[in-house]
Amino acid sequence: MTTSKLHSGDVFPTIEAPVLGGGTVDISKPEGDATWRMIVVYRGKHCPLCTKYLTQLEGLKGKLADAGVDIIAVSADSEEQAAGHAEKLEVSFPIAHSLTLDQMQTMGLYVSNPRSAEETDHLFPEPGLFVVNDAGKLHMVDISNHPFVRPDLESVVGGIGWIRNPDNNYPIRGTYK
Repeated sequence: MTTSKLHSGDVFPTIEAPVLGGGTVDISKPEGDATWRMIVVYRGKHCPLCTKYLTQLEGLKGKLADAGVDIIAVSADSEEQAAGHAEKLEVSFPIAHSLTLDQMQTMGLYVSNPRSAEETDHLFPEPGLFVVNDAGKLHMVDISNHPFVRPDLESVVGGIGWIRNPDNNYPIRGTYK
């Protein structure tokens, strides 16, 4: 399978997905007073590592808000699966669901087949973390092919705070072509 990856500095594509509670959103667009958005792509309800990661992220939501960044989590789970997972998670950021294969590939995510029907009943993305800046450009990107490889959230949140400080004038990194 060939994939095309998003590169730092690229304009993040328009990806519309339904959210729990109703409606659809462009997952890259910040809400409220935020000017940046963190998009956390997770494998789905079946993944205990995702549950742990999203729960940890909830604990860092205030620091991200202070830096002007809001959060959305998204998976390929059905609305029913995502709602069941959300009850267990008890997070306050939006959860989008029902990503299509085309959307996963547009984001450059690695996509996996379930190992069995007990795991899940659909293709699902491996973890991805995207931070989109106020110009709609990809400021940070981490795409993994495995559930055990994810960026440390404390480090990411601390880095975002440093980047967002105007005194640091820190550019998007990794843009050499």
